[in-house]
Amino acid sequence: MATDIHPQALVDSKSELEDGVTVGPYAIIGPNVKIGRFSEVGSFCNITGYTRIGEKCKIFSHSVIGSYPQDLKYNGEKSYIVIGNNNTIREFVTINPGTEEGSETVIGSDNLIMAYSHIAHNCRVGSANIFANLATLAGYVEVGDKVVIGGGAAIHQFCRIGNFSIIGGCSKVVQDVPPFALCDGHPAKVRGLNLVGLRRANFNKDTIRTLRKAFKLLFFREHTLDYATKEIKKSLPSLQELDYLVRFVTNSKRGISR
Repeated sequence: MATDIHPQALVDSKSELEDGVTVGPYAIIGPNVKIGRFSEVGSFCNITGYTRIGEKCKIFSHSVIGSYPQDLKYNGEKSYIVIGNNNTIREFVTINPGTEEGSETVIGSDNLIMAYSHIAHNCRVGSANIFANLATLAGYVEVGDKVVIGGGAAIHQFCRIGNFSIIGGCSKVVQDVPPFALCDGHPAKVRGLNLVGLRRANFNKDTIRTLRKAFKLLFFREHTLDYATKEIKKSLPSLQELDYLVRFVTNSKRGISR
């Protein structure tokens, strides 16, 4: 299936558009852009820089992907954006490449990134996440899989967001958000387990019960994190999810939102 490029789009002849790609009117696609099969680029989009977009992505009107990172250290270095398959990127989203030479901003697959969201330089975003309108990631943020970030939430640079967590709308996140957590507030703090998300993901009742006990030790008792993690290892059954939670908390550099 051939590409379908609107006559009023500006597509550089050096760009690589695979079969089935459609490009709307007034879109601009630069020379170093690669777009996978059956992806759709809406009207007035600007896709530039060294940007690789996978298959079956839908990029809506006025999104800007690949423009210079908003970092004073940037001085024209060659850096990249890598985006996976089946992503939906809504209107006016901005995604910046890395700052340092050869560095990347990476986004996985099956994400829904709603209007006006921003993903800054050197971020690493997993798969199957939902960013509500105006969700904002500063530089070097790491987001796991199956995370929900509420509308207007802002994530401080270098923070990590664990798998299956949810962040409330308009939250101010300045430290790491642990996996499986519901976080909310100014600054955001752990308010409990993301029970709705865990149930939707078919976590069994025993796993949820065990995670709840771990959360009580970590976040709702006046224990140090060191004591709480040791108590979890000693008193709770061995679970892959618990191992991930303890490892995430132990390896935190910015501290945990608790």
